[in-house]
Amino acid sequence: MNVSMRKKQVMMRKMCLVALCLWIFPGVAFSAPPERIVSLAPSITEILYDLGLGDRIAAVTIFCDYPLQALGKPKIGGFANPSLEAIVATKPDMVVMTDDGNPPEIFARLKKLGIKTYVFRAKRLSELPQGIRDMGTALGVKKQAFRRAERIERVLQEYEKKLKATPHGRPKKAIFIVHPEPLVVAGPGTVINDVLDLLGLQNIAFDAGVRYPKYSIEEVMRRSPDIIFIGKGKMTGENAGHLIKRLRRVEAVKRGRLYYTSESLYRLSPRVTTGILELAGYLDKR
Repeated sequence: MNVSMRKKQVMMRKMCLVALCLWIFPGVAFSAPPERIVSLAPSITEILYDLGLGDRIAAVTIFCDYPLQALGKPKIGGFANPSLEAIVATKPDMVVMTDDGNPPEIFARLKKLGIKTYVFRAKRLSELPQGIRDMGTALGVKKQAFRRAERIERVLQEYEKKLKATPHGRPKKAIFIVHPEPLVVAGPGTVINDVLDLLGLQNIAFDAGVRYPKYSIEEVMRRSPDIIFIGKGKMTGENAGHLIKRLRRVEAVKRGRLYYTSESLYRLSPRVTTGILELAGYLDKR
């Protein structure tokens, strides 16, 4: 057998091996991990930093304010209206977006330009761990992603066990105020609603037709929550002092069951575990 024939056989074996791997592991990407990542959502930015990818982030949205390092990154516009031109100018080798708020047309336009794009599809609290695993695998940090996902799952499982062990009875009614004026609360389909359920509380806005409904003072008083949580931070906006005065006849206020919380539950990111522990800590004080 001559040298040329041997080379052809070796090449054929390699091609067969690659084909076999692709057939057995169809979801595995053999390209190098991305070095320049553009994040199109604040929650995505938080996950990227949590996975140790902060140095690879080339740009973020104007709303990406956590962790603080994100504030120093170049900006590509808003969450709902990112600038395609600004994204392209950063010369990314991967854009990470979410289908829970980012405009779907941006994905099509990026694909047309040949820019690799990963879509984070988790929307609910229970979907977060697997969402992190999938994204971490796609970005070449599978080990870190699985480790972080397991930590989140342990927290969720801990509170699920507590809830099952709690004697059944009428659950305490709660409301989580996202913005005081206009009065906006967390409704169904939100991470906040998922956490209230996890802690055995009944969200008084569970039957709203939208995720973040506007409420009147009269409606809050009519539903008479036992507990009131109020988010406090940049996203919440104005001071809630005026609102509290108007709610002084509500049972939760009269009994001192009104608690100011951080904004850890506003985004589907690893910080939700901090928010869960925070709310649970308030409930333990009752």
